[in-house]
Amino acid sequence: MTPTLANYLIASGLLFSVGLAGVLLRRSIIIIFMSLEMMLSAANLSLVAFSRYGLVSGHQNFNAQVLVFFIITVAAAEVAVGLAIIVSLFRARQTTHVEDLDTLKF
Repeated sequence: MTPTLANYLIASGLLFSVGLAGVLLRRSIIIIFMSLEMMLSAANLSLVAFSRYGLVSGHQNFNAQVLVFFIITVAAAEVAVGLAIIVSLFRARQTTHVEDLDTLKF
């Protein structure tokens, strides 16, 4: 049995929902950061699924798959910058909880 577009979209929706719940409910910056990455992965999954099943005159359209590579590149840069900011905040405040980081001024 081969998976259909609906199966991929359901998996993508569940992955996005778990990521959104992590962003809204968690207090640690690291968990929020990982949840944001999970939401980006859900968007990538749906783009690839639409690219795979969206045949135009019998040929695949690879535009969405190229967009996924750009999203992965931006996510890698986000990880590098985001983790540097998180490490800097932890060194300055000795915490990664969002409630304790209420001002941008050190």
